[in-house]
Amino acid sequence: MIVAKAVVAIAIGAAAFAPIGLSAEPALPKAAVVRVDFDSSKILASRADGEAGVIGRVVSANDPVRVASISKLVTAIAVMRLVDQGRVDLDRDISEYLGFQIRNPAFPDQNITLRQLITHTSGVRDKIDYLIPLDGRIEAVMANPAAWDSRYRPGSYFSYANLNSPIIAATIEAATGERFDKLVAKNVLAPLKIDACFNWGEGCSPDRRAQAVTLLRTNGDLARDPAIKGQDPCPVLAAADGSCDLRRYPLGKNGSSFSPQGGLRISADDLAKVGQLLLNGGRPLLSSKAFAEMSRVQWRFNGINGDDDQGYFKAYGLGVHIHEDSAGALWIGHVGEAYALRAGLWVNPATRKGFAQYVTMVPAETPIGHCLDACP
Repeated sequence: MIVAKAVVAIAIGAAAFAPIGLSAEPALPKAAVVRVDFDSSKILASRADGEAGVIGRVVSANDPVRVASISKLVTAIAVMRLVDQGRVDLDRDISEYLGFQIRNPAFPDQNITLRQLITHTSGVRDKIDYLIPLDGRIEAVMANPAAWDSRYRPGSYFSYANLNSPIIAATIEAATGERFDKLVAKNVLAPLKIDACFNWGEGCSPDRRAQAVTLLRTNGDLARDPAIKGQDPCPVLAAADGSCDLRRYPLGKNGSSFSPQGGLRISADDLAKVGQLLLNGGRPLLSSKAFAEMSRVQWRFNGINGDDDQGYFKAYGLGVHIHEDSAGALWIGHVGEAYALRAGLWVNPATRKGFAQYVTMVPAETPIGHCLDACP
């Protein structure tokens, strides 16, 4: 962590000096606590407390932050737009799009589909690294038997896995001939007037990177997005030789570089626009049919048909987390948890209200939660 600590020292400023002979803990920023409440058409309330990972820089609800797995919801919206356009089929063998075969070695006769990937029922597991170098290939990654669960036929068992997302991204790239970040920006972010992007790719305005919330761990170590001006020298995982020329990104062959599973940088204000789309039945982007398919329960835990992660997952749609709160009210949206951040985007279809919220610098030992009743 020596490099990370050096970067953080630059980012947050030098620690206060203690008298000779005494030691002192370095000063740390205050954790950011941000929440935006909304209904189907407007912001109802906004709260932003703490600092944006830098001492003295007050956080705002308009600052972009890496929202972790809430990214999967936006990726799913992009897929459903393509379904509406007739460019992809949720139940078609993805190998037909990719040009190479993706199979669970234990079930070589079973197709793998976008529906299975988006609902985490594909049999894909996070037992290997799902971050692929810029010049890497998803075909090679998925040829590793460790990437699969050999016990359950694809489509029959839920187990949440980040590795599904790069396969989704590669599939829709192959189907459209467009790079994942550009595809999402054109089909989702720009129409909603959202200033956001995956891994600082297409969709963010030129100065957006400098406004990012730096994610720190509780001891001050850098987790993601150091405070800098301009753009990251390499916002994706570099190629095997250390280079970072995005022209080397193999369209429809990688899927990982723009982190479709968790790399969305978006503000709480803009997350509210995604929530409003959910409250408005997918409008203005999705047909009523596509939204109904996306938001309906595709999998519900019955005690034996999945890994519910000790009650964390009870039901899931197409990239949509479906959950009941402590009072029994139904909510749809998605959670995010990574790099000491906890986040949630949730809407209540009955009350037609929702909220987006996140907290930074959350201790690693904090129990998992949905950022629904409480955050973290």
